[in-house]
Amino acid sequence: MTMKTYLMTAVFAAALSTIAPAEAAECGKVSIAEMKWASAGIAANFDRIILEKGYGCSVTIVDGDTLPTFASMNEKGTPDVASEYWINSVRALLDQAVNSGRLVQGAEILADGAVEGWWIPKFIADAHPDIRSVEDALKHPELFPAEDDASKGAVYNCPADWSCQISTTNLFKALAADKKDFELVETGSPEQLDASIARAFDNKVGWLGYYWAPTAVLGKYDTTRLSFGVGHDKSEWDRCTAVAGCNRPQLNSYPVSRAFTLMTRSFASRAGPVTTYLKTRKWDNGTINQVLAWQDENRESNEDAAIYFLRNYEGLWMKWVPVDVAEKVKASL
Repeated sequence: MTMKTYLMTAVFAAALSTIAPAEAAECGKVSIAEMKWASAGIAANFDRIILEKGYGCSVTIVDGDTLPTFASMNEKGTPDVASEYWINSVRALLDQAVNSGRLVQGAEILADGAVEGWWIPKFIADAHPDIRSVEDALKHPELFPAEDDASKGAVYNCPADWSCQISTTNLFKALAADKKDFELVETGSPEQLDASIARAFDNKVGWLGYYWAPTAVLGKYDTTRLSFGVGHDKSEWDRCTAVAGCNRPQLNSYPVSRAFTLMTRSFASRAGPVTTYLKTRKWDNGTINQVLAWQDENRESNEDAAIYFLRNYEGLWMKWVPVDVAEKVKASL
């Protein structure tokens, strides 16, 4: 080897030795908010694994909740990331924060949005193709018998003291469902609502009522969401649909809640490839429902559910990262 070749090789090796640390430093320490609901908790732990094992970041998971996390990120610049943030409650403030350069909006992690509505078992929808809307279902009280009076149909309401209990009550009234031989069943709690669905599927009988996604229940039980036949009218929703005791509710559809990844500007500006990843990855409700169902049935943690996703959905998540990053993550499992 000539002296010139030796020097070139030494310089090249020295350059290589500085690349990995520079990339790691670019990411450095990262704090991720773990929100209190399961889908967001899984997303936070999934991102932690990707960032640590794939990109060499040092990640800390911190407790998060909707309004406190937004305020802290916006005013204090911490935590760095909120993996699944439902933005409807802070839409105007978020727009201001993004426009002023304090926050960066990443991928819409829930690609379908968070959806609410009235659902029926898929086996009922398959057996009765004429039922595609709520009003279609209300023509058949015999298919959705009330547990206490099989001569009447039942619509199961949202749990007590939840805002959706008010809107579901008003929609029941707008549809004049009581005049179509239906009664509104107050479930009292999320557990009671879930139990009513489980009983219907166990007994292979019809069920009609309020539910939302993404959730473990809709991952476990195959259901079909019915159309209300109209779009979401926000002004009517605010005027009456969401107002307790409203006298003349009109037919309306539930709004779609949108969930994005949020980053502080300081983090997004220095994180390079990680920022690209957080602006790319997203999953549909069908996928996260299945993961939530596995977590619920096995009573596993958010971290375990994230690992389950990584091991069983390679065809999806490996599209979100470069090949070398994917291989590092796979090797860590």
